[in-house]
Amino acid sequence: MAEQPGSTTAVEPLVLREDIDRIAVLTLNSPANRNALSRAMVAELTAALNAASADESLHGVLLQSEHPVFCAGADLKEARTVDMVESARGIIALQRAIAACAIPVVIRLDGPVRAGGIGLVASADVVVCSREVSFALTEVRLGLAAAVISVPLKAKCDPRALADWSLTGRLFTAEEARDGGLVTAICYGQQVTHRVEEVLDDLRSAVRQGLVEAKKILVRDLLAAFDRDGDELAELSGRLFHSDAAQAAFAARARRS
Repeated sequence: MAEQPGSTTAVEPLVLREDIDRIAVLTLNSPANRNALSRAMVAELTAALNAASADESLHGVLLQSEHPVFCAGADLKEARTVDMVESARGIIALQRAIAACAIPVVIRLDGPVRAGGIGLVASADVVVCSREVSFALTEVRLGLAAAVISVPLKAKCDPRALADWSLTGRLFTAEEARDGGLVTAICYGQQVTHRVEEVLDDLRSAVRQGLVEAKKILVRDLLAAFDRDGDELAELSGRLFHSDAAQAAFAARARRS
């Protein structure tokens, strides 16, 4: 664990890594804010993905969370005090790092996913999800739009389903997420562990060169979309976060919590 300068207090990393038989297991570890995409979380996860991508001993990455919520989206407390254009650029870079990772990225979902966290899910290659997981693109209810995460969502999801989720902000189920193209498979309880292990064993059985080249083909258009639209969408996202309407919505939510 890292330590803060001048302090003897150990600081838990926000992203844990454990390598298990050619798979890098990355675990989101920020329960205090429900694994929200703070700048620190985004930076640590991007660095971990880039390190895994450069590790030629690996055949895959598994991204998961030990805590009840996989990812709550943007850190709304932080959003009231920092430049959200820069934060949005960081989320674009994080999603791109998932897509550009040289080896497949598998996501395991055991708990709720909201807003920006859904962008991580859409950027991954394979997503195994508990049937109990719920999703919501809640941005419109805060005066925002699903802007920077729209790049992978538009690449992976059915347009009608995406319009429904993005415009209503409603909860949707794991079954809807699967049928709309957001997740690969849904399972009950411990079957999630079994299905994830099956996927990882399949990746281990592959020749790494084949995995790398196959993934390049699959993500070529998505990476081009990040490079083409990323800056414009980050500017839009930041503008919306800093708007009077959004800031009032953040303050109202903080009073209710």
